[in-house]
Amino acid sequence: MNKMEVHPIGTIVCVEGEFSIVLSPEYAPALRGLDGYGHVQVVWWSDRAEDTEVLIERKPYAKGPEELGVFATRSPMRLNPIAVSSVDIAYVDEEAATLGLYYIDAYPGSPVLDLKPYTPSVDRIESPSVPEWCDHWPKSYEESGGFDWEAEFNF
Repeated sequence: MNKMEVHPIGTIVCVEGEFSIVLSPEYAPALRGLDGYGHVQVVWWSDRAEDTEVLIERKPYAKGPEELGVFATRSPMRLNPIAVSSVDIAYVDEEAATLGLYYIDAYPGSPVLDLKPYTPSVDRIESPSVPEWCDHWPKSYEESGGFDWEAEFNF
């Protein structure tokens, strides 16, 4: 296997319920132009996930099948603890090397590996197929805010 190196570009910060990504100062210029976008995909390292070699998850979803392969789940228990979150941009401050977010499902202090602007032409799937056991989930990011996700997950 080839040796891989990952270099974090910043960290997740949460102060009094306000989320942001604070980049290392040398990456501040990379924020230029991001302020025109409403959403960003954050690639982050799930540093609090346990090391695992688990390939099969047992009943990860309340209404799902008894077993699912880890690649068919959104479980934080991954073979490599890489996570991707699509989030709303609150503000972009290139001078402070900070990207404000309304929310992100990451822990404060988690390393950020990359940022990619959300663009509907390549990121949006109009008619995605999902298994029957989860076809009652919200059909969009915007609809999911009021959904009772806690009742769906067993992890």
